[in-house]
Amino acid sequence: MQEITIYSTKICPYCDAAKRLLTQKGYAFKDVDLSNNSDLRMKLAAEQNGWRTVPMIFIGTNFVGGFTELAALDKKGDLEKQVKS
Repeated sequence: MQEITIYSTKICPYCDAAKRLLTQKGYAFKDVDLSNNSDLRMKLAAEQNGWRTVPMIFIGTNFVGGFTELAALDKKGDLEKQVKS
């Protein structure tokens, strides 16, 4: 089972939606709050071709994207495949 990490902020409806989707699916995840960590946020953005919005979701070392991309993976049936690979 791949570890899921969500980089989020405290006031972010898309972060909440991503966490809710993963919880409904029964997947544990690590939540890293970027609210007061601009250095880490800038580092992550640089590593992900300038992706600056939250959530930033990783399955293992694979950058998934945000909530929209996570929901699309789930809708296609690929979320479970990635988590269990």
